[in-house]
Amino acid sequence: MPDLYVDGRWRAAAAGGRREIRCPADGTLVAEVDEATAEDTAEAIAAAHRAFHEGPWPHTSARERGDLLLRVADLLERDKDAVARMESLDTGKRLVESEYDVDDIVSVFRYYGRVAAEDAGRVVDTGNADVVSRIVHEPIGVCGLISPWNYPLLQVSWKVAPCLAAGNTFVLKPSELTPHTAIHLMRLLEEAGLPAGVGNLVLGAGPEAGAPLSEDPRVDLVSFTGGLATGRAIAAAAAPTVKKVALELGGKNPNIVFADADLEVALDYALTAVFLHSGQVCSAGARLLVEESIHDRFVDALVERAGRIRLGGPFDEKAETGPLTSAGHRDKVEAYVAAGIAEGAVLRCGGKRPDATEQPELADGYYYLPTILDRCTSDMSVTQDESFGPVLTVETFTGEDDAVATANDSIYGLAGAVWTQDAGKAQRVAGRLRMGTVWINDYHPYVPQAEWGGYKQSGVGRELGLAGLDEYRETKHVWHNIRPAEQRWFAG
Repeated sequence: MPDLYVDGRWRAAAAGGRREIRCPADGTLVAEVDEATAEDTAEAIAAAHRAFHEGPWPHTSARERGDLLLRVADLLERDKDAVARMESLDTGKRLVESEYDVDDIVSVFRYYGRVAAEDAGRVVDTGNADVVSRIVHEPIGVCGLISPWNYPLLQVSWKVAPCLAAGNTFVLKPSELTPHTAIHLMRLLEEAGLPAGVGNLVLGAGPEAGAPLSEDPRVDLVSFTGGLATGRAIAAAAAPTVKKVALELGGKNPNIVFADADLEVALDYALTAVFLHSGQVCSAGARLLVEESIHDRFVDALVERAGRIRLGGPFDEKAETGPLTSAGHRDKVEAYVAAGIAEGAVLRCGGKRPDATEQPELADGYYYLPTILDRCTSDMSVTQDESFGPVLTVETFTGEDDAVATANDSIYGLAGAVWTQDAGKAQRVAGRLRMGTVWINDYHPYVPQAEWGGYKQSGVGRELGLAGLDEYRETKHVWHNIRPAEQRWFAG
């Protein structure tokens, strides 16, 4: 069956392009899918444009739109096992992680299904009894949604659910590496009764299939999650048409451990913060800031634990983390580590691929050992740049002010954490960190009802929460003079 979905029809790519999808865990062929070009994307944009300006969806009641999202949540729950397996085959991540992801995806659709009709705007008091002044929310229009490969369907849900809740139409371009759950979601939207043209799917590489979404004047908003360089290019391409842009561009996230923290718990979370999904998480706690007085014992214990992390494929029940997404990405992580060592960082563990003679089952996958680089400083590339791999950099600090200054010394500001048993200190430090999410004595949790996004070059706008819904809405002021009378401003 064809893999592109345009104007309510499944169709093949116009130029006949195909792409192989291979599992990063062992290189085996998952499937071949259609590979779109700019021509396919232009047709999808045209369909979304017609559906918005001529179709019923933008004028469908918010409650009906919410009901459709709730039906999608039920269908995802029904198909949980199949969806999790698709996600694991495409990404190589452990099946149990994919199962958790599906639960989170269901929660996102349920959240927006419930809040879709809650905000009906407000009445403004003008001080004039003859005027009814209202603030109303309307859909923004055609939305280009570009999502990444690390959490394929989860990141899609963060965009599609609020987009539809607000009454928009969309063209979705998922990562070309991990398309299968996006394809399945479109089938579920179709099953749930989404009108033709409202949701459209194109697959393929960014320069071909994705670029028109930023450039085309018929697209009113482009939402992108991915790397900083691509985000800058999208913002530049969108500028001539002055379309709205929402960007989530990752981070180099500090995990701050004070000497008075519960060190055993902080140690356990520090491992999860950076090595979950082999570090391929935009909010990964890949920058450990540890108080100088506890550095040696804390980092020694961390190195010992990291060295025992078991790598394996998605269906290996003993595996604790999986592969990187591609051979090319692994090459980048290797170069990143080599650059850090050349700058003076001390390699404490990892820093290489698994030994194929000792673990032959990993030989065909894109694995890289959990790696810790110690004695780093803020001026090193490894503390400033995002590796998006299983690499932890370690820096030290000597008090609250030093910790805050070091943590904020970054172009990024997505997320961070503070570990201390002093509640006052925790709140003081959290309040001074220039980041969109700060955890205290925790790492990684999020809920759909809480906004997500970054300061500085970690992005523009927010996903999730009510602010995530607002990204997909225009705000209009309607002034109604209910007793108009002549003003006679001009005597003639």
